[in-house]
Amino acid sequence: MKFYFSTRQIPQLRNLSIDERFIRIRAAENKLTAPEKLLLNVIKLLIMVPVFVFVLRTFQDWSSLLWAGLIILAYPLILKPFQYSLCAKYLKQPEDTHTKE
Repeated sequence: MKFYFSTRQIPQLRNLSIDERFIRIRAAENKLTAPEKLLLNVIKLLIMVPVFVFVLRTFQDWSSLLWAGLIILAYPLILKPFQYSLCAKYLKQPEDTHTKE
């Protein structure tokens, strides 16, 4: 599985506007199979559980909030490549808008 860190890197979406790219990503997300959705949800869970653990530890150490904030900031950096990679196989090639003469 190839990891894509941006929608611009996905060949099927390369020449589209950002709005059109996100519309197509959303449509591809709806086509994900149950195991693929489960994988994404498990990854989300593995990212979010430490955040809550650090928030609960703030009674002992205030620096835990800093770590929780860093994990929240890293959330899209970790999750989006998995999401884009799983959705890429459900994207269709864009049709040519040029007419042949």
